[in-house]
Formats: sequence, structure tokens, C-alpha cells
Amino acid sequence: MGLFSWNKPKIKVQTSKKDGFSGWVKCSGCHEMIHAKELQDNLNCCPKCGHHYKLSLEKRIEMLADEGTFVEMFTDLKPVDALKFVDTESYADRLKAAIEKTDRDDAIAVGTCTLSTYPVALGILDFSFMGGSMGSVVGERLTLLIEHAIKSKLPVIIVSASGGARMQESIFSLMQMAKTSAALAKLHENRLPYISVLTNPTTGGVTASFASLGDIIVAEPDALIGFAGPRVVEQTIGQKLPPKAQKSEFLLEKGMIDCIVKRKDLKKKLAFFIDFFLNNPPLKGQIAVPQSLENLMQPD
Repeated sequence: MGLFSWNKPKIKVQTSKKDGFSGWVKCSGCHEMIHAKELQDNLNCCPKCGHHYKLSLEKRIEMLADEGTFVEMFTDLKPVDALKFVDTESYADRLKAAIEKTDRDDAIAVGTCTLSTYPVALGILDFSFMGGSMGSVVGERLTLLIEHAIKSKLPVIIVSASGGARMQESIFSLMQMAKTSAALAKLHENRLPYISVLTNPTTGGVTASFASLGDIIVAEPDALIGFAGPRVVEQTIGQKLPPKAQKSEFLLEKGMIDCIVKRKDLKKKLAFFIDFFLNNPPLKGQIAVPQSLENLMQPD
């Protein structure tokens, strides 16, 4: 050993605590410390202030569908790079990365299930897959689900979480707005209910089409809902938007949505709406009609 040599003492570095207190997060709403496990057990909602974090596709299915009843449909439809689109990277590479990240092939799951024993057709957008963007496969799966609901006489529930139409598919993604809207018009003609659930965020072409066409439009608390984001709107109109202008509470006040429902109450509330639509007796002949309106109600 040299005169100035030194044996470095071995220090054991503990990367995680063994007392079970690792995994704390600071709430974005109330800024209080909450444990990740507590957050997970509370449907990704802060147990102190109720702030709603994003929820995975699998957790949403588990939350809404009765256990073991969800049957996914139309999984044979896969996205393709028809336009050979390239921005900072190719669309094909973006799709590959999204598939590897989420272990799913596109941004939506559709199928049938029972919700509190009521048979329903359910579609859920997955924000973790390219921001829940709507491309050809998303639009086609939704349209096929709605057509299946018409044949099977099922109510439709669609849970939206999306940045809008998928830019990499250009006009093909924009066509899905018209296609899904036309399918919902057929659903309405067949007097079957459609309940739209808006979560954070719901924007762009999704908001401008099927997300805003529900017979009942439900939103989660403090969800960002709009066509363009607040920054883009402010740059376009040259004015500052009112506080929380595109949040669900503001939209409820202005009449764009029907109600705000906390995540823990959502399944119960959806079951209430389905029961109301399907089991409410016809009101014709039970409501007194003012004399002045009788002529308007007569058939031509």
C-alpha cells in the first residue's frame, strides 16, 4: 500500500424505504402529500381535496363494467400509415412506440358489458395512446359499436379523453367526425339513449363531434373541455379568457354539459340515467297541454 492510499469505506445506499412510506406524491390540487397507494385505491382521486387524476383504460373498464362482463369488439381493425406521414418522425414509428408503451393497438376499446345489471354498449378512449387521438380505427370502431347497439337495442356510453383528431391521418381522421355523428343520429332515430362522459382532457375534433352529442352529457370535476386549448384561443382572439373558462364547472354554468359527477359516483349515476331512459313510462296523455299549443301538436 502507498503512503497516501485510502480504503474507501463501503456505504450501503438504500434506494427505497423499507418502512412503507416511499411513493408519496404532492397533490396537484391541494398540494398536500398523499401516498400513491392511497391514490390508487381511491380511483386516482385525491382523498383530501378530490382532485381527479387521469385513469387508465383498464381501470375505467373495471370501474364501470360489472365484473367479468366486458367483451371487447372489433379488435381486428388496426391503424395503418396510409399517407406515409412524417413530421419529426414517421407515423409508422409513432404507432409502433405507442403500441409498445400501452400494449394496445389504438386509442379506444369498444364492446358490450353490463353496468349495474343493465346491458350497454361501452366505448372508452385511452389518452395514453397518442393522446387519445381519433384516427380511422377509433372512428370505425365507434361507428360499428353504435350500429351494433342499434341492432341489439342497447344504450351507448362513450367515455372521452382525447386531444382531438389525429393529425397524422389528416382528412381521414376528420372524416370520422361526420361518420360517428351520422351513426349517433341513427341511434337517436331508433330512440336509444346515448350518454357522453367527458374527462380531462376532451378537446379538438372529439369535442366537436360525438363527445358533444349525448342525450345526457356528464363531466368529471375540473376537466378541460373545449375545441382548442386556452393558449391557442387567447392567441387567436387576442384576449385573456375568464378563469377556468374551459373547465367543466364553467361549462355547466353556461349549459354545455348537464351535470358534473365525481368518479366514485359515476357508475351509480349512469345506471340512474339508463333506468330513466329505458323504464320511464311514456308521458303522452299524462301532461296537460295548454290550449294554445294543441294545434302545433296536431299531425299535418
